[in-house]
Amino acid sequence: MCKRLENLGRRDRFKLIGIWEDRHTPLCDESFRNQDGRNRLSDSNLRTDFIMRVPMPTSSTLEAAAGYVSASFYAEGCQPLAASASLMCIEQNCRARYALTDVLYQCPRCGGLLEVDYDWSLAKTDTWKQLWRARRMDNHPLSQSGVWRYREMLPFLDRPQHVVTLREGNTPILSSAFAAEYAGLENISFKHQGFNPTGSFKDNGMTAGVAQARRLGKTRVACVSTGNTSASMAAYASAAGLTPVVFLPHGNISFGKLAQALEYGAVTLEVEANFDQILALVREVCERADVYLLNSINPFRIEGQKSMAIELLDQLDWSVPDWVVMPGGNLGNASAFGKGFIEAHNLGLIPRLPRVAVVQASGSAPFYEFLKDTQKGLQAVTHPETLATAIRIGDPVSWPKALRVIQETGGVVEVATEEEIADAKAVIGKSGIGCEPASAATLAGIRKLVERGVIGRGENVLAVLTGNLLKDPDYIYRYHTGALKTPQDAPIVGKFANCPRVVANDATAILKILECE
Repeated sequence: MCKRLENLGRRDRFKLIGIWEDRHTPLCDESFRNQDGRNRLSDSNLRTDFIMRVPMPTSSTLEAAAGYVSASFYAEGCQPLAASASLMCIEQNCRARYALTDVLYQCPRCGGLLEVDYDWSLAKTDTWKQLWRARRMDNHPLSQSGVWRYREMLPFLDRPQHVVTLREGNTPILSSAFAAEYAGLENISFKHQGFNPTGSFKDNGMTAGVAQARRLGKTRVACVSTGNTSASMAAYASAAGLTPVVFLPHGNISFGKLAQALEYGAVTLEVEANFDQILALVREVCERADVYLLNSINPFRIEGQKSMAIELLDQLDWSVPDWVVMPGGNLGNASAFGKGFIEAHNLGLIPRLPRVAVVQASGSAPFYEFLKDTQKGLQAVTHPETLATAIRIGDPVSWPKALRVIQETGGVVEVATEEEIADAKAVIGKSGIGCEPASAATLAGIRKLVERGVIGRGENVLAVLTGNLLKDPDYIYRYHTGALKTPQDAPIVGKFANCPRVVANDATAILKILECE
């Protein structure tokens, strides 16, 4: 049996210093720094006093403490798996590999997208589920993160000091009988990524992307965004001490999202162009100015976002839904969920894959149109239009990855009109849940897929809500007051409109109104 920490000798205690520093150096209190800024732990005469005074990791045994981070911050035995990581081109006829420290977003050889690849045959997964569940009770910041709690599934980092966490992830799965009835299902659940620190699923990917930026020694990061990415990147970059530079389509972003980027300190540039045009511009700027790009074309963003799939499965006690449905814009989310599910299945963590459905807005649906006739290739929508600004993207960069996910999971792509999205959003709100407009495309699409018989009434369906209700409050007010119009200026008549009423300062009159409710 392993000796308890309080019974360890001086020599054994020093063995734990490295382990403790790996866990705490990024968060070390200023009281443990010298006047010159150096960590006082480097002073040997203070190390023994420090280890005697400061609480050690939650486990009371040397064996458990050493197993927590071992030589790195992954589970014991994960080092060969981490060492196997590389960037790989996803194109079947290329498959070129590059070092993780190469600053690449596409394959230099063929132009294909890149992903982080591991030799999963080296993984020892026997204890991973129990380890991840145990970390929920651990107060260490990395364990409290709904991304880094599952770090064995994304073992690309060499040091935990690169990580900046705002306790992202940990988002709930919520059910709604009202939404299920609306969709024509017996049951429906929502994985609500709007509970993230900046209010969207982007936080799951951004903590990983910013960690890689710090690993590479970058001081500035950039993104082009319809709103959620800019808010997330600004928060994580500022928390990491980096300079965030945000490029936005002028006049085509909700003020709620723009306010976040400004508040988090981003250098904010509104460009008179659409998302796809600005992305080409930003990539040129990043190359010329040594700025690290953090759009979803960045493969490390996808690594962080795939944790959503792992957390979802963990929350369901590894019971696999029949369908996982999500909105589709730049298609990084579909790529990430699919990568998480496929890797979990290949590792034997789940017995089968869920079917993945992607729902696009009818005015911004290049992926939907492409799958109707793949021989033509994906045709970009030059002027994408939808009030669901988070998915107003006409040339989705991640479509090759998303296509692979649809094919491997037996999935489908659906489309929803502005009216369908607006009403579905109101239903989600009336369920006490709420979401941003793009998120509601999921429920709108599910309803259509049920009507077509693609999804069975009794199937287990989980919809991903990507953003918080308060991301676009102006949309909500206009819907409920009858002022909401399509991009073509046609009025949207809300079937679930809940217009406020002006009443007199008269209790009797108010009581009469309440009697009718």
